[in-house]
Amino acid sequence: MADVVTRVRRHAPDAAVLVLEGTAASHAFRSVAGSVQGRADHRRSAPDEFCRKIWVALQRAVAGRTVAGEEIARDNAVLERGLLPDLTLRADGFTTAFHYAPGRAHTLLGGDFCDVVRGDDGSAHVVMGDVSGHGAAAAALGVHRRLAWRTAVLCGQSQLEQLHLLERILTEERAEEETYATVVSLVLSPHHRTLRTVTAGHPGFLHRHREEVRWVEPPPGLPLGLFPGQGDWRESEMAMPDGDGVVLFTDGLYEGRTAGGRLGEEGVLRLAGRFAHLEAQTFVDALVGGVSLLAAPFGGLRDDVAVLHLSCDGGGMA
Repeated sequence: MADVVTRVRRHAPDAAVLVLEGTAASHAFRSVAGSVQGRADHRRSAPDEFCRKIWVALQRAVAGRTVAGEEIARDNAVLERGLLPDLTLRADGFTTAFHYAPGRAHTLLGGDFCDVVRGDDGSAHVVMGDVSGHGAAAAALGVHRRLAWRTAVLCGQSQLEQLHLLERILTEERAEEETYATVVSLVLSPHHRTLRTVTAGHPGFLHRHREEVRWVEPPPGLPLGLFPGQGDWRESEMAMPDGDGVVLFTDGLYEGRTAGGRLGEEGVLRLAGRFAHLEAQTFVDALVGGVSLLAAPFGGLRDDVAVLHLSCDGGGMA
């Protein structure tokens, strides 16, 4: 009997198993047969007990699956929280604010990734990227990209060297050749008041100066993995006076539908202008909230959304 149960469990681990042995099994069978022949006394006793045992076995199986599912969900949540970056930059002269929400329900991680690290020279290094596709595979690649980038920064690699490394890792780890990633890398130096930018197919970003917001579109470059080894990435530089801020985001912020069609970059810029007087985190929350409100009647924001605000000198809106 134990061998039979083992085989059943191996081939159908979620099945409810009720084992009747010896006289109990034969009595139950006779009782059920008797009930078919019209023996009322057996219909009210042994068959009822037999059904009760089946019901108990089913309830135990369902309860076991429920507990196991809850344990798995808790473990997954702990694992995902451990893989999320801490975007709070603990350094004098900088302030960060952020929003991160995966497009998939019941999960904490998506294919969008972002991180911020302080370099040995006091500069703030920032990355934001978006892996094509959705689901767990895209989320895993996003985590790999972020950790590889952080390691490259701490090892002193230049922005261009970082992108070459990220592309090599992407092409070696992706399951499908069509998978690619967009990336933007920034280095903000508080000493020289400059911002160096390298982009690989990623959208532009917002530059906040006083109570004005403008769109910045760095020199374009190929997304990582689209044509491996042919990256045409270039560095660009702009001034960053004290109190200025930059706002990076992924395309999930502006790809949603609105009453006027796709929101787009211009729609994001218009919304940002309305909130230009707000401090960093309030600005980010208002921007995401405004976009969500516009998209709500048309299905809402369905893609991953990542927004990161970095500013130089922690006073005022910065």
